[in-house]
Amino acid sequence: MAGALVCMMVAQPAQQTAAQDTAQQAIPDAPRPQGLPTSGTRPGMGTTTNTNGDTPAGQDKAPGTSLPQSPTAPKADDGPPPEIPDASQGPKAFTLRVQTNFVEVPFTVKDKKGRLVPGLTWRDVRIYENGLRQQMSIFTVDPFPLSVALVIDQSLTYDNMTKVNNSLGALQGAFTPYDEVAVFTYNNGPRLRTDFTAGQSARLNFVLDQSKSSGREPLQVLGGPLAATTNINGQNFDPNTAPIRNHQGIELNPPKEIHTLNDAILAAAIATSKAGPDRRRVVYVISDGKEYGSTAKTKDVIKYLQTNKISVYATLVGDSSLPVVGFLDRIHLPLTMRDNILATYTDATGGQFDAEFRQKGIETSFGKIAEEVRNQYTIGYYTHQPFIDGKYRTLEVRVLRPDLQVIAKKGYYPTPGDARPRSVRPAQ
Repeated sequence: MAGALVCMMVAQPAQQTAAQDTAQQAIPDAPRPQGLPTSGTRPGMGTTTNTNGDTPAGQDKAPGTSLPQSPTAPKADDGPPPEIPDASQGPKAFTLRVQTNFVEVPFTVKDKKGRLVPGLTWRDVRIYENGLRQQMSIFTVDPFPLSVALVIDQSLTYDNMTKVNNSLGALQGAFTPYDEVAVFTYNNGPRLRTDFTAGQSARLNFVLDQSKSSGREPLQVLGGPLAATTNINGQNFDPNTAPIRNHQGIELNPPKEIHTLNDAILAAAIATSKAGPDRRRVVYVISDGKEYGSTAKTKDVIKYLQTNKISVYATLVGDSSLPVVGFLDRIHLPLTMRDNILATYTDATGGQFDAEFRQKGIETSFGKIAEEVRNQYTIGYYTHQPFIDGKYRTLEVRVLRPDLQVIAKKGYYPTPGDARPRSVRPAQ
């Protein structure tokens, strides 16, 4: 028995080895590589022509195309296309990357009738800095959330102040829940009514109601065209030409009206400059545009606005909103004082003003201006000028379509903060 068991144990490994050899022989070999077909065609001969323009013998010409060229095909002077964010991603495109020497330029395009022009592409737009064309890096039409500092003039006459008071109830409807609004009023000086709060909040509604004022009485001029012609040492020697007939007293000079508009815009701009870079910064003024008695100068306030990327928009009320008076203020006759300086602010910062004399027009202008701010085009580019020099750079935006008006800021002042890399935040 022992011998039989030993023989069986020796025979099992031999059988397993034979089975493995049979399985290996059953696997077929891989196919061998085939040789290239022999023909008269050689690499590079498909569309090669002779020096005289003929195709070599034995070759057919490449088929042509009869498709017309696309009218939107890129031109030689278009340059490489900028980054075009997806829908609703426009504001985030300016904050989700590290940027140095980056310049952001919002602008509005209108036709002859003052209507907004939609549908422009980056190929329709050119941007120039100091007269030199710049290469666009970003182009978007998406709206930005607004940070608006509202400035209300309380030095208006009582009749104009009544129109403004009655129209303030329609102002909150021009903002969205994504906007934030601060409220300033001014008479003899600016006053902060509330810091930035949500555009649809109950707090803003309460503050607008508290910002209503009775206005001021118009000053009565005590003399006429000849009132000062018969005065000697403050005494009127001809009673027939006195402001009050047969009155020999001293002529009174009325006090100068105080309109601290420059100080109010500067206070609002300082508050707005703290808004994030992904928001549109706006100072919105409701005023007659008169200025007297401010500590700040107009040119200094404009420089601060241009440095901090703040635009000024306005609803012009009172006598300055009348067509004739508004036209004279806009052209500014030589040797005359401006009664409306809001046109200077809006032109320098790329904003606009809407002149309205009636209450219904004032209410309509709120929504009209908010729509124009929200539907701006925005382009961005990297300037090659050093930001640390702080010199003023002129800007010009051109649209390659006829009979269109482009509204954009005239220039900007660079700051070292613009050259500092921005913090990168993860995409939402």
